Amino acid sequence: MENTLGEIRKRERTSNGIRERAGTFSETGKRPGTFNEIRKRAGTFNEVLARAEAGHNLTRQELLVLLEARGEKELQALFRAADRQRHLTMGDAVHLRGIIEFSNYCRQNCFYCGLRAGNGKLRRYRLQPEEIVAVAKEAIALGYGTLVLQSGEDPYYTADVLCRVIQGIRHLNPEVAITLSVGERSYADYRQFRAAGADRYLLKHETSDPQLFARLRPGTSLEARLERLAWLRELGYQVGSGNMVGLPGQTWESLADDLLLLQELDVEMAGIGPFIPHPDTPLAGTRGGTLEDTLKVLACARLLLPFAHLPATTATGTIHPRGRQLALQAGANVVMPNVTPAEYRPHYTIYPNKICIAEAASHCRLCVEGMIASLGRVVAKGPGHSPKPAFSVTNSGKE
Repeated sequence: MENTLGEIRKRERTSNGIRERAGTFSETGKRPGTFNEIRKRAGTFNEVLARAEAGHNLTRQELLVLLEARGEKELQALFRAADRQRHLTMGDAVHLRGIIEFSNYCRQNCFYCGLRAGNGKLRRYRLQPEEIVAVAKEAIALGYGTLVLQSGEDPYYTADVLCRVIQGIRHLNPEVAITLSVGERSYADYRQFRAAGADRYLLKHETSDPQLFARLRPGTSLEARLERLAWLRELGYQVGSGNMVGLPGQTWESLADDLLLLQELDVEMAGIGPFIPHPDTPLAGTRGGTLEDTLKVLACARLLLPFAHLPATTATGTIHPRGRQLALQAGANVVMPNVTPAEYRPHYTIYPNKICIAEAASHCRLCVEGMIASLGRVVAKGPGHSPKPAFSVTNSGKE
C-alpha cells in the first residue's frame, strides 16, 4: 500500500476523529484508561497484532490497541496483516454482488439515512415484482452469481410479493445466490423468504451501543435488532450484519464492541463503511467518518472474522477516489456493483454523492473488473457462498 497512507492523511488530517466526535461516553463506552495505560495492560501494538494473526481471540483492550494504531508504520502493519489473513482464508478472488435497490420508501425515521420517512424532499419510487425479476435477468446475463435485493422498510412488499420475486429469480437460474436486505420483518416473513429460496440476509446492527442505537433509530431498539439476527441464524440463512464508522457520539470503545458483537454473531458477511451525513436528515452538517478510521475497523474485522465476506463498500469509494481499492488491500474481498436501472439510482440516497449512479450496469461491471485486475486480483466465479462447512453446498432454502 505504498504512498497510500500519506494520501489518506493529506485528505483527512486526522488520526483521532472518532475520539473528537465522541463527546460524553455512554455507560458501555467508558474509557478503560489512557492510550499508554491500555498498551501497558494489553501489550504493545506488535504483540497484539501477532496474537491476532495467530488466531487468538482478542479482548476489548487488545482491540483498542489495534484500532488506535498510530503512525504510518503501525497502520501499514495492520493493513498488511489483514490482507495476509484475507489471502490465507478467502483467497485472491473478489466476489461481485449485483445490488438491486428496488424501493426507496421506508417506514423508519433513522437520523442518519436519507431514505427516512420524514425526508419530504426525496422522490420516491418502487419497482414492481416483474420489473425486479427483469433487472435480475439482466444482471445474471452480465455474470453475477449473487444478487442483493435491497430496499427501505417498505410495507408495500408483503412476504407473498417478495416470495414471488425470489421464486421468479430462482426460475431464471437455480444456482444464483439471493441476498435480501429489507430490514426488520416478522419471524414468519423470514421463514417464508427462506422457504422461497433466499440464501442470505443482511441486517446491519449499525452500532452495538444501545443508547446510541436508540437515539439514532427512534422507536427501535438494539435488542429487537439482535433478536432478528438470532431468528435469521435459526432459519439457516447466511447472516450478514455490520456497522458504520464515525457516527456522532461513537467511540473507539463502542467500535471495539461492534467487532466483538460481529464475532459473537459469527456472521458470514460484515458490511463496514463510513458514516456520510445526508443534508436532509437530523445529522446534516455533522462530521462524517474518515477512510483511515474505516480501514482500521475493516482490517480488525478481517483478523477477528477470517472466514467472513467483507465488502469494499461503495461508501468508501464515495469518500475517497481509491477507497474501494484501499479496502481490498485491508482485508475486503467483495465489491457490490449497482445494477439498479439508471433512472432510479439517483433517488436511492442513503447518503449523498454516491458514486456510479450514472453508468450502465454493463459499464459498471467492466469498470469494477478493471479495478480488481489493477490490484493483481481476479473476479470470482459462481455464487460465492460462505466457505464455512455448513454452507459449502448451497441449500437455497433447504437443508
